[in-house]
Amino acid sequence: MKFWYFNDTGRIVNIHPSTFIRCNTSNAPIKPLEERVFELPEGTSSVWVKMWDYGEEGLSILVSPREDIDSD
Repeated sequence: MKFWYFNDTGRIVNIHPSTFIRCNTSNAPIKPLEERVFELPEGTSSVWVKMWDYGEEGLSILVSPREDIDSD
């Protein structure tokens, strides 16, 4: 599965290191108006996204895939 993030913040967005534990993507910061694709592992169907604003130090995003849960 893939997750697309579009940076419409007008600022550079850094990627939190924990994102790379379960997602494949470039480790380069995401520039304003840039779209980034996060490749998620098999068996995931959604993502949890958290963004921090560190003021002058910039923004940071964490993308964490969520495993499919069988609700039967």
